[in-house]
Order: sequence, then structure tokens, then C-alpha cells
Amino acid sequence: MGVKPTPHTPMAAVPNETPDADSRALLVASGLAKHFGPVVALRSADLRVRPGEIHALMGANGAGKSTLVKILTGALTADAGTITLGGRTRTFRSTSEARKAGLICVYQDPSLLPDLTVLQNLKLTATPISNFRRYLVELGMAGFDLQSMPRELARPTLSLLDLARALAIEPQVLLLDEITASLPADLTVRVFNVARQLRAEGRSVIFISHRLAEVSALCDRATVLRDGKTVGVVEPAQGGEERIVKLMLGPVADEVAAEAASPGAPATGAVAVEVRDLKAGTLDGVTFTLRFGEVLGVAALEGQGQEELFNCLAGVRRPESGQIVVGGSPRSFHHPADAIRAGMVLIPADRVQALLRQRSVRENVALPLVNRISRWGPINPRREKRRVETAVKRLQIDTRVTSEVRRLSGGNQQKVGIARWLAGGFKTLLCFDPTRGIDIGTKRQIYGLVKELAANGSAVLLFTSELPEIQLACNRVIVLFGGKLVDEMPASEADEQALLRAAHGLHSEAEAEAQSQEGA
Repeated sequence: MGVKPTPHTPMAAVPNETPDADSRALLVASGLAKHFGPVVALRSADLRVRPGEIHALMGANGAGKSTLVKILTGALTADAGTITLGGRTRTFRSTSEARKAGLICVYQDPSLLPDLTVLQNLKLTATPISNFRRYLVELGMAGFDLQSMPRELARPTLSLLDLARALAIEPQVLLLDEITASLPADLTVRVFNVARQLRAEGRSVIFISHRLAEVSALCDRATVLRDGKTVGVVEPAQGGEERIVKLMLGPVADEVAAEAASPGAPATGAVAVEVRDLKAGTLDGVTFTLRFGEVLGVAALEGQGQEELFNCLAGVRRPESGQIVVGGSPRSFHHPADAIRAGMVLIPADRVQALLRQRSVRENVALPLVNRISRWGPINPRREKRRVETAVKRLQIDTRVTSEVRRLSGGNQQKVGIARWLAGGFKTLLCFDPTRGIDIGTKRQIYGLVKELAANGSAVLLFTSELPEIQLACNRVIVLFGGKLVDEMPASEADEQALLRAAHGLHSEAEAEAQSQEGA
């Protein structure tokens, strides 16, 4: 029998729950299965969510989380299994049916139509405007102009608008699918506060996140999926991360845990890129060098100029002043194609921007090869196939569904974006939060590849929004605050405490002591 969850009980796997546990559940999914042709997305997924509970849904990319969420919300129909909501067996044939029953999901990618005003979007979904405004106040957005166009709004703002729209229908079960992946810490706190308020009102929240610290801080219990099956139910509290990782990864968990997160030594290769007094938007006079054979980390809180830096280097935007020197020659990029020709390629956090999601893995990976006209025609099929297969194998991309990239898990989609440049070739890799919304196993795999690329002579500039991960791959770290470069340190010294201090514009203890002595 499962132990009644409290925020303070030690984490432990909960054995199969009894029928009494079912009778206390608001939402019960039993034996859900889903096939896409020969591909098994869900084998046998079970989920029991109690009233007044925040329940995490965990699993590696490809474990079946997204399929389960889509079945629960009516976007997909299960091939087998049952769903019970409030003691009544339900089959949702559309998201509107699930919504009317009080079950709605907020996804990582905002769903507001960009060319309609926010108010018009609300009318499309028959959202109660008064409720929407009330939840905007609770999310710290009082006075927001409903005539705003979504295309002109920042992504975090869109995420909060999506959340307020879902809350406005007063759902019995709210699903949050990686909504915090693209939110800064202060906005994540607002989401947590609303989730706790729903719990206090006796409603339930299903929370999906790859950030184990968030799950431990917020959730009462966690259901873990692996290979399309439920493999355990866990009660989050102190020290539970390892248990969740072992359930998520199964036989490979020990291998992941054994991988040392040792920072690389300082690089001594030639200078690949030099940035001189670069200014663009928030970015304010940043200067640094990146060497071949080096992974240079960029640490910064939200909106400190890191996005402008990567966009300038990738040719997405032009700097207002300053220089970008590549291979010893000043360069001016008017278009991303200019940067690509200079050997600088971008891996963005937003996979949707990077991929042709309706196309196959092969077409996406081979895309850079299309522009390289050969002597005997535009494409050498044998060469293309060889290079694509090599890149796919190197990244261990799951290609069971190769017809369209959109059918792959988020982690495999991100791997496709990286494989494209392994096949196409590059000198400098610009990785902007490449592991956002990706499970721990895939993160380690991507960071391992980044280190390997640097060891083989490439230069890598890496920004990650998760500061503890800086040491997984980097040789050296620069820190941005207020658009300026405020600190630089070897990765061996870049623990979370040191990075947080620098990212908040605070001097290190040694610097503070030296300054106080100078003042004396």
C-alpha cells in the first residue's frame, strides 16, 4: 500500500497501489497503449493522480510521456487501456471534449496564434475573459493589454498567457508539459505558486520537467515511464534524484552515474574566434577569445545579452558596433549563410526553428550538403547517404519513425539538429541551451559529444540555462551580467555558487576582500 505523500517523507519507490488507492484517485489511466504502425509509443502506461496533488510524470525522451499526455487530453486515442476521471470512465475524441471535462494541458511551445490579438485567441477557445484577467493578476501580469499581438511578445510572456488561458476554464486536472523549460527563475516561481494554489483547492496538477530539482521541490509523487511502460511511482523529497534517474534509465543508469563530470583542462589551440567590444541590444561591449580545441561556457541569467551574442556570431542579427574576427580576419555577417560559410554554425534551443519537422531525418541531416554543387550534379547520393548514416549512428538517433522528424522525441530532434552539422562540416559550433527540455541521459550524451568535438580540434561556444551543467563540458567560462562580461574562470572553479554570484553581478569573496584592503 502506498504511503500517504508528504513533502518531508524520504523518497522511495511505491509498490503497485491497491484498489483503495484507485478509489481515492481523481484521474486513473490503466494499461494505456498506443502504436504508430510498427512503432510502439506506449506499451502499458498506468497513472493515478489524487485530488489535491501535484504529480510529476518523468521519463527519458522517447519513454512515452508526450503520447500519454496527448491521450489524456484527447489529442490521440489509445489503442488499449482505460481512463477514469472522477470515478467515470471516459474516452476523449478531441481536446475540446477533454477540456469540457476539466482536463487541459499547457505545453512548452506556446500555442497562441501569432497573427491574432490575445483577445481574439481567447474568443477562439471560448475562454472566460474575467477568469483570464484574474489569473493574469496572480501570475504578476496585471494590466496586460489584450490587444497585443503574440508575434510581438517574448516567449516567457506567451507561456504565462497560455497558462492563464488554461487556468481560466477552472480545470480539475492541469497538465504542465515542460512549461518551465524556457522560463527564468522568477517566472518559474509564479508557476509553482499557482500550482500550489490549485493543490490547496483540491484540484490536481500533472507536472512534466527534466529538472529533477523542480520535481523534488514541487511534487508530491512522481510516476516514471521507461520504454512506454510505467516502471515505478516515487514520493519526492530529499535525496530522491538518484532513484528517479535509475528508474528512468534502467540498465544504463549506472553507466550514466559513473560518467565523471570532470571539467576539461584549459585549451592551448590557435584562436578560432575573437570578439572585440561587441554591442547589440542588451549586449554592451563584450570582448573575449575562443580557441580551437576548447569548449567555452557562457553563464548568464535571463536577458543578460547572451541571446544577442549568439545571434550576432551566427549571422542572425548585425551588431551595432564592435568586431567579430574569424581565423584572424574581421568578418561581417549579413545573413546566417555568411556565418556558415565562415565555418560557424548554430544549434538553437528552439528545435522548431532549426528543423524541417515535416521532413525525414535523412532530409534534415543532409540539408547542408544540398548547397555544395559537385562536378557531376547538385547531389552525390552515395556521399550523402554515407555522411548522413555516419552522423545518425554517431549520435545514436532513434530512427524508428523516419518519415517525419516531428514524430521523434524532443531529445532525438535536438540530435538531428546537431547531426546536420556533423554531416555538413564546421569549424566553430555555437550551442545555445542545446539541452533545454532533454532528459539527463541525452544531456550527458550531447555534452560528451561536445567534449569530443573540441578534443578533435573544433571550437565550441556553449550557453546553458542550467548552471550546474557548465562543468559537464567546458574548459573555461565567461559570465555576462547587464550585457557586460563581468567574470571569467576555469571550469574547475565554476561551481554553481561561484557562477550564481557572478551572474548576479557580485564579486567573488577574494575580489571583495582585495577591494576592501585597497580601500583601507
